[in-house]
Amino acid sequence: MVSLRTEHGGTGPGSGTGGEGRTPRARKAARTGGPGRKTADEADAAFARPRPRPLRWVAAAAGLVLLAMALNALVTNDAFRWDVVTKYVTADTVLAGLVTTLWLTAVAFAGGFVLGTALAVMRLSRNPVLVTLSFGYTWLFRSVPMLVQLLFWYNISLLYPELSLGIPFGPAFAEFSTERMISSLTAAVIGLVLHEAGQLAEIVRAGILSVSRDQTEAAEALGLGGWRTFRRIVLPQAMPAILPPAGSQVIGLLKGTSIVSVIAVQDLLYATQLIYNRNYLVIPLLLVATLWYLLLTTLLSVVQHFVERRYATEDRG
Repeated sequence: MVSLRTEHGGTGPGSGTGGEGRTPRARKAARTGGPGRKTADEADAAFARPRPRPLRWVAAAAGLVLLAMALNALVTNDAFRWDVVTKYVTADTVLAGLVTTLWLTAVAFAGGFVLGTALAVMRLSRNPVLVTLSFGYTWLFRSVPMLVQLLFWYNISLLYPELSLGIPFGPAFAEFSTERMISSLTAAVIGLVLHEAGQLAEIVRAGILSVSRDQTEAAEALGLGGWRTFRRIVLPQAMPAILPPAGSQVIGLLKGTSIVSVIAVQDLLYATQLIYNRNYLVIPLLLVATLWYLLLTTLLSVVQHFVERRYATEDRG
């Protein structure tokens, strides 16, 4: 019997080193190294070790040393007076200031979000007057520091001693004393709301722009009105893009309310200042305010996380 197999492994005439008699799959395997080589590469990758990065370990060790030093200083330094911190952290004056801080945060964010949403809609309208007014407002209140705004509203009586209610450029029906109407708390609310509106207007506008134009066109094709389209179609889809920066804005606002202490609003910081102005224990009382701010911002961060996750789940669904 005559075997047709050649010494090169071919199975007939024309088989040779060139591989003319091989199937396309065999020629491809020969070029790529075959399945055996792929299996070997996968095995090498499975047992491969990452490159050593000593600088990362050096940085981690340095960070741990610094953390240990900071904790040691907090524990061993008697000047912190942790007994005083424990005594005043739940004092009535401090808790009253805490309530004022939370109230200012809620009112400023709610008012700023409503006004900011209106400004965002104006900015996206086709009316050039509304666009210009919205842009001018956002530009002004985002450019002027919050402290300057608060001081301006607190001293508005120097500019307008009396406020009148009547027809524009016409007779006045009633007049009020500006100094009596705008107290330090009122000035703080006005300043915070107007400032937050300028910040939130850009956040809401960016969220609205993230919604595809096709959604609005589809709603218009179904006969939905402009307000209903915005409330039922655009705003719910814009919320996943609005919530992360808006949540960060709330946390920043909570801390930013401490600035109202300069106009004698008895918030959390001002309450601690009243106490250490009497007993001269500055550092312990500042630690009291710090601990409350840490607790509140941590809680807000947790709430923000769950709200964002809920909207993300609804968006995937």
